[in-house]
Amino acid sequence: MEPVSPLKPAEPRDRKLSIHVVTWNVASAAPPVDLDSLLQLDSQDPNLDMYVIGLQEMSCGIMSLLSDTAFEDPWSSFFMDVLSPLSFIKVSSVRMQGLLLLVFAKCQHLPFIQILCAKSTPTGLFGFWGNKGGVNICLRLYGYYVSIINCHLPPHLANNDQRLEHFDWILEMQNFEEPDIPNILDHDLIVWFGDMNFRIEDFGLHFVREAVKSQSYSDLWEKDQLSIAKRCNTLLREFQEGPLLFPPTYKFDKNSNSYDTSEKKRKPAWTDRILWRLKRQPHTDSCTPRLPAPGFSLSLRSYVSHMMYTISDHKPVTGTFDLELKPLVSVPLITLKPEALWAVENAMLINYSLTQDFPSSPWDWIGLYKVYINMSDIPETEDQFLLCYYSNSLRSVVGISNPFKIHAFLEEDPLGEVQPQM
Repeated sequence: MEPVSPLKPAEPRDRKLSIHVVTWNVASAAPPVDLDSLLQLDSQDPNLDMYVIGLQEMSCGIMSLLSDTAFEDPWSSFFMDVLSPLSFIKVSSVRMQGLLLLVFAKCQHLPFIQILCAKSTPTGLFGFWGNKGGVNICLRLYGYYVSIINCHLPPHLANNDQRLEHFDWILEMQNFEEPDIPNILDHDLIVWFGDMNFRIEDFGLHFVREAVKSQSYSDLWEKDQLSIAKRCNTLLREFQEGPLLFPPTYKFDKNSNSYDTSEKKRKPAWTDRILWRLKRQPHTDSCTPRLPAPGFSLSLRSYVSHMMYTISDHKPVTGTFDLELKPLVSVPLITLKPEALWAVENAMLINYSLTQDFPSSPWDWIGLYKVYINMSDIPETEDQFLLCYYSNSLRSVVGISNPFKIHAFLEEDPLGEVQPQM
């Protein structure tokens, strides 16, 4: 490896990142065969940059947890197999019993995503058991602080006060050991979603079902416990949500689109929600509204449920967002590329450039990775590869090369047969 002169910072350009958020209580089920609609892969032009996927009630028996410790759990493996060929990299993941949070990003964004921490907050049994609670991934995205929380709050209509207490507890416990990481409420963006278990008050089962059947959702919104709580709770009011224009996502008979036909006949409810909160500027005076920080805005493109999936008593919910930002970090900390032509029979050199403030470490390393592509498109002897620079101190990939080929030269052997030189 041969270092060259430091990079000069470039003028930052505005960026728009499309982020697809998935929340689903899977009720211990295995992944179905096809999740294209859930991941927007059946769209003609999904144009997505990141996936944020949160599951609740994954199978978490003793044998399952032991297996998932030794190997990737079935859901993580499924998403990896589907998204990897589309140039998405798993940036980070965190699991607490039945809760799983995954973050995927397109390869080109990796040098601008720094994972700061991933943590779990159990709230079951007074904070000692992880059957309920939240999992969080805190990251820096193009220099902005972003927190992503997947939660599972207490169930049942009568436990609304307990749900709100757990919401506050999860938020309060998001303290960070690193001194340079601000409090979560000072983060530029919080995305909070999951099985929040809020129910519909007052109305009886027959009225709720008839309102759902006639799509008279506005009659139910006023009695939705989360909507009611936001009117009274100042902090909760700062979290935004898209309009609930889809049917309540709970409770269905498994393998059907029929609401609960068991003896309990639970009322339908919007238990599965996606919220977000942008950091607000301080008040300048009492008449000035608090606005998001300049150069950083989030808009909701779609907020829908997916009725076609029937493996659970919950329907999955997705939100697709457009995040517009002026990058605070516009140049990778490391830029690297292969030196001259790479061939399997020659010594291979790498040129790399680094910014002046890069905290290099003797434990940094550069890895060579094969690009996943259709082998029918290129000669079998010339696969494509990437170089990735991993920073030990930042615990992140901070530089990625452009794809390149490693050539295998051919020559004739004494018998006149052409052989690749390996």
